[in-house]
This record gives sequence, structure tokens and C-alpha cells, in this order.
Amino acid sequence: MNITRSFFLAAAVVLVSVPAFAAPVTWTIDPAHSSSNFSIKHMAVSTVRGELGTTTGTIVYDAAAPEKSTIEASIDVKTISTHNEKRDQHLNSPELFDTAKFPTATFKSISVAKGAAGHWAVTGNLTMHGVTKSVVLDVEGPAAEQAHPMMKGTFVSGFIATTTIKKEDFGLTYGGPMLGSDVKVELDIEVNRK
Repeated sequence: MNITRSFFLAAAVVLVSVPAFAAPVTWTIDPAHSSSNFSIKHMAVSTVRGELGTTTGTIVYDAAAPEKSTIEASIDVKTISTHNEKRDQHLNSPELFDTAKFPTATFKSISVAKGAAGHWAVTGNLTMHGVTKSVVLDVEGPAAEQAHPMMKGTFVSGFIATTTIKKEDFGLTYGGPMLGSDVKVELDIEVNRK
């Protein structure tokens, strides 16, 4: 009787524990420790680099089935910075990002597929400058989750995501041959959960 009782008790513990380990984890992007950066060729001789503004959103990561994971993010475009005030004002103008009308860029994942070791190909819809296009992010991560040393009960992880987009695909045609067509984007994302 004791053996049977012990078996059922052990089985009950396993059944209760498995969903906890298998359940997807929801991480929130930490805007204070995340950045969204871009680079573009100027006159085919130099590279201009810039930073977009606050990045927010959520990542639902399913360690048991990573292909079921999802990403939703929003980036504040109106606080774009290339460390040149005049250029930044121009980037915000109707000739370029027109941030009075389109202050944010958003990304919503559609699918996740395994890439190179430690990488994932995340396909999703990028909406920017009023245009939505499908893009593929090369995502490295997640970094090993660890307890936050200053915020009790909070755990942190991180991702690096890169992609290259054509600016003309998003209606950004200003500059002609002066500006390259390809814009490299790198997102360095820290996430946390409680």
C-alpha cells in the first residue's frame, strides 16, 4: 500500500511540475537596457550610423518548442539620433520619416525557424513610415537567464537581432544616389520577467 501511495504521490509531483517547466515564458523588453541602431552608406564612401528611440514590447519564448515563440515590439522613431542635430531634424521631416504622422515603427512576428547554431530566423511584419513589409530577423539568443542582482524576483535575458532592409520599400526615397539603398538594423535587447 505504501509503495502504491508513494508512486501516485511521485506521479502527481511530476504532472504538476512538467507544465511549469514546459510553459512559455513572457519577457518584457527593458527599454533602459535595449537599443535599436541602424547604418547606411553615404556617397558610397562612408557609413552613417544612428540610434532610434525607446524600444518596448514582449517576447513569449517557448523553450520546449522555440518555433512557437512570438515577438511584438515598438520603436520610437521620432527621437532618432545620428549625433547631428540638423540631420536629425531632417530625418524627422516629411521628406524622410515624417514622424509627426508616423512616430513609431512596429514589428510583429509571424514565424520562427531554426537558423545557425544559437540563431533563429524570425519572420514578421515591420511597419514603418506607414508601410508594412515582411522582413526576416537573424536572432541570436536567448542569453542564459539570470537573477537580477538589484531587483529581487526579477530574471533577465537578452537577444541580438539583425536584418537589412531596403529604404525604398518603406517609401523612403529621399537622397537618390547619395544614400545607399540598404539599411542595416541591429537590435540589442534585454528582457526581464518576474
